[in-house]
Amino acid sequence: MFGNLGDLMGKVKDLQANMQAAQEQLGTITETAESGAGLVKATVNGHKKLLNLEIDPSILGPADKEMAQDLIVAAVNKAMDTIEPKIKEHLKKATQGSLPSIPGLDFGSFLK
Repeated sequence: MFGNLGDLMGKVKDLQANMQAAQEQLGTITETAESGAGLVKATVNGHKKLLNLEIDPSILGPADKEMAQDLIVAAVNKAMDTIEPKIKEHLKKATQGSLPSIPGLDFGSFLK
């Protein structure tokens, strides 16, 4: 009985190591989204940090300030939403096989 517990503890340590490595690698996963038909583009990484923001100069006039702000927010939010599946897939691959499959238990959900 204790042999199985030892095996499980070893697998938990493997899972922890895999999760830590996977979290560190999230910085290499990126997603770019746009709004306003490409007038604003935002790039985020797997740590949900904004890496780059491109703004078409045509929307930078004083009269267009409110529209530019709305497009920036839309592009950043879209990039954040679209990076989420990439994060989950990356973490799923990194932890695959670390522990036995337990129905209803999603280890990827612990990493937010």
